[in-house]
Amino acid sequence: MTAQLIDGNALAKKIRAEVAERAAALTARGKQPGLAVILVGDDPASQVYVKHKVNDCETSGVRSVLDKYEATLSEAALLARIEELNNDPTIHGILVQMPLPRHIDPQKVIETISPLKDVDGFHVQSAGALMVGRAGFLPCTPYGCMKLIETTGLSLKGKNAVVIGRSNTVGKPMAMLLLQANATVTICHSNTADIGQYTRQADVVVAAVGRRNVLRADMVKPGAVVIDVGMNRNDEGKLCGDVDFAGVSEVAGWITPVPGGVGPMTRAMLLVNTIEAAERAASGAV
Repeated sequence: MTAQLIDGNALAKKIRAEVAERAAALTARGKQPGLAVILVGDDPASQVYVKHKVNDCETSGVRSVLDKYEATLSEAALLARIEELNNDPTIHGILVQMPLPRHIDPQKVIETISPLKDVDGFHVQSAGALMVGRAGFLPCTPYGCMKLIETTGLSLKGKNAVVIGRSNTVGKPMAMLLLQANATVTICHSNTADIGQYTRQADVVVAAVGRRNVLRADMVKPGAVVIDVGMNRNDEGKLCGDVDFAGVSEVAGWITPVPGGVGPMTRAMLLVNTIEAAERAASGAV
């Protein structure tokens, strides 16, 4: 292996410690930051994710409120609960764990969350702020990816970057953040005829499609930074990403592992968004 590992666990630990200091300062003023997490149904992966998020809050001095509901919860009841949390001054961030049961419209849920408490960064107002370069909440996964790239010391100015994936939660905002950092950005997706012709020219590749081995060694420019957002299972049932880790590691300059790369950073940036929301509320800036 020639590539250097980008340690998401270590960076996330550092960020959580910084959040804890900021949370302590707010709490000392009687304004402890609060995050509400809503889980609907019994999806096993969602339960694990929510448990980690609640634990992160506890270790960072952020008060967490966890609402668990049966999968039969009506859309109207969920929206009503979100409105209650919107009006609760002790709650500064609201997170509704996805996916939701089929009878609930996820976009309607996202748009019901106050933009002032949209710490996932999914609201259309947050997306619009990102598009025009105004202050707002950044989606946690792309935000974390940018922090991971920063650790490599690579200046993105004038560099070629490729994002594989065009989702509203990762692909599109990831491309916008890279563009804001003055990279030249290409988005590849399921209808891209030959992804390799783009990735072989890229100084940075972010793979975020949820498909194993979408990026292979012969598709990577020597020395490139490779960020693997994917979360899949291999034939042995072990967690893996979108990148052929063993092969790409022999070509890339930097690479994130799965697990231990982007995942911890996504949760860390959720805490950062929550503490920023609390600080804005405490200062009267909202």
